[in-house]
Amino acid sequence: MLIDTYGRVATDLRVSLTDRCNLRCTYCMPEEGLQWLAKPDLLTDDEIVRLVDIAVRTLGIEEVRFTGGEPLLRPGLVGIVERVAALEPRPQMSLTTNGIGLRRTATALKAAGLDRVNVSLDTLRPDVFKTLTRRDRHRDVLEGLEAAREAGLNPVKVNAVLMPGLNDDEAPDLLAWAVEHDYELRFIEQMPLDAQHGWKREGMVTAGDILASLRTRFDLSPEGADERGSAPAERWLVDGGPHRVGVIASVTRPFCAACDRTRLTADGQIRTCLFATEETDLRAALRSGAPDEEIARIWKLAMWGKKAGAGLDDPTFVQPDRPMSAIGG
Repeated sequence: MLIDTYGRVATDLRVSLTDRCNLRCTYCMPEEGLQWLAKPDLLTDDEIVRLVDIAVRTLGIEEVRFTGGEPLLRPGLVGIVERVAALEPRPQMSLTTNGIGLRRTATALKAAGLDRVNVSLDTLRPDVFKTLTRRDRHRDVLEGLEAAREAGLNPVKVNAVLMPGLNDDEAPDLLAWAVEHDYELRFIEQMPLDAQHGWKREGMVTAGDILASLRTRFDLSPEGADERGSAPAERWLVDGGPHRVGVIASVTRPFCAACDRTRLTADGQIRTCLFATEETDLRAALRSGAPDEEIARIWKLAMWGKKAGAGLDDPTFVQPDRPMSAIGG
């Protein structure tokens, strides 16, 4: 069991498969990209599967989400999913992606055992998409979403970040579109995880702003804390249901007290939080021949030291030196 000193138990593992991405979203990385990890520093497919096996077999992990960077850029992704699906006990598996490669991979991923996907899409306007991502791939994302739904990777969730002066007026349009296509939309407050360290709290679009905008067109009724559990998104029924919309308010309404996640970076480091400034190295233990029991012990010790919260309200908060693309969403 992965328990910390505050009594929280981690049952949800986020696995970053690569730090690379084929977009250059303004809230994540600079236009020229980043210094990518060298191939020898990345965990191999076998190492990833072994760590996930330890996590689900001995540490109580029940859900695994593959992230990046962009996980569809990982050559061995389908094989990793297939091997994790064969583990006992079998974890629930999901994937967070920008959707560009889903049109050609959705069917194979479903056949391999993937349960569902989260796709990032911040705008319905191709010109705004190009401005936000610095790439002209809007149509590819829409086609990827359709392919995921047709392959049965449901519920297909769409994650949107609203940026002032760019797409902050699109919340109602995004929700109407998601309802029409039977996607579950979730808005995410912009977090201080950009490589340029350009995030400013006073300039962000807050959960309150998003809900006020949605209520100009929709009736929203809260789903309730019992339904939410440890999920990061607060959810509302749209016009009485059955469709729902979620808001992940990591900055203005932090949910750290209910956090049930542990994170594995693409280079084999354990992070107890997206905003952690310290990591615990599992790759070195793997490659030095440590048995599963020793790796599990190191993992447990890392999680035992998890802090109470992200500390975003603390004036002394220090932004992590790794951007989101390197540690997974």
